[in-house]
Amino acid sequence: MAILTILDPIKKEITLASEIKKFMNERGIIFEQWHTEHPLNDSDSQETILKAYNHELAPYMKNHGYINADVINVHKETPNIEAIRSKFLSEHTHAEDEVRFFVDGEGQFFFNLADRGEVIRLLCQKGDFISVPKGCPHWFDLAPKYHVKAIRIFQTPEGWVANYTQSGTEKKYINE
Repeated sequence: MAILTILDPIKKEITLASEIKKFMNERGIIFEQWHTEHPLNDSDSQETILKAYNHELAPYMKNHGYINADVINVHKETPNIEAIRSKFLSEHTHAEDEVRFFVDGEGQFFFNLADRGEVIRLLCQKGDFISVPKGCPHWFDLAPKYHVKAIRIFQTPEGWVANYTQSGTEKKYINE
């Protein structure tokens, strides 16, 4: 279950999924929750995971022009976990939407919505779907649990490519 925290201008927490969806969607960030009737195990293959969510995944990809999906699975035992974490911690944007569905684990998206004077954090957990629009300044943190298993959806074969903003905004909020 997601938790939305408004960090600036006034700290506030929202835990009700319908309120989180409304808040995020008003800011152009799609937030939904997807479900599957197929129980999954830690050892399931990428193909099994993608098949379990195909009833949500295939229509979304077709309706929004996505061509590729894969599964990322990082955890505390992943080699170079701190280097992987640091790659996501600097504020960045993308030339395409960043789309993730959390199959297991959790991660924190931070958004610098300067046009609204807001900085927000969205803790995504199992069942949470997010689409960050291209050009939206954000960063991501694997901590504190260091376990994320998520379906990633791409419009281009290149996949995840960050354009770092060099703003330094994230430094104020990393340990929030």
